[in-house]
Amino acid sequence: MQRSFERDIIPMARDFGMALAPWGVLAGGKLRTDAEEQARLQSGEEGRKTWGDWKRNDAQVKVSRALEKVAGEVGAKSITSGKCLFRVVFPCLSLTTNKKTKVAIAYVMQKTTHVFPIIGGRKVEQLQQNLEALDITLTAEQIKFLESQVEFDIGFPVSMIGDGSDVFFGLKMAGTFQKIPYSKALGAPEL
Repeated sequence: MQRSFERDIIPMARDFGMALAPWGVLAGGKLRTDAEEQARLQSGEEGRKTWGDWKRNDAQVKVSRALEKVAGEVGAKSITSGKCLFRVVFPCLSLTTNKKTKVAIAYVMQKTTHVFPIIGGRKVEQLQQNLEALDITLTAEQIKFLESQVEFDIGFPVSMIGDGSDVFFGLKMAGTFQKIPYSKALGAPEL
């Protein structure tokens, strides 16, 4: 649940009009419901072990539960389909997991302009389900809720001068400014 991509990469791409193709938006299959986790334990199916244990850590459990909540609000069939803001990839293995993956993909796509996540899966059904994320639009409140699940420090100098949503107070004393808004993310609400 790593958000450092938001610190430098997203602002740079936005300022230069570049597109982004983040991978790992479903956290290697670690975004899943508690019920799915239990089913995997009982069946022995487990999951991907490319980057360590297939089991979820506390942050992944917290984000999965938040995705499940938002999936219920938007009527998504999966938590991983939909737009995601972090480098997190979610597999679609059950109806509830589907809801999480759809919402996760939707979150990433609505984070900023021109985001085209690289998604994968172990099954054809997972890839088909991920496409359903294109039908999901998250509200500004839902995006803020999902972002609040993982602590994030924007870092210096943005922590001092701001993210561009307003003119830095030190610059306001130097002259008059006209704000040119960024392009809107695909399918995203006004933020």
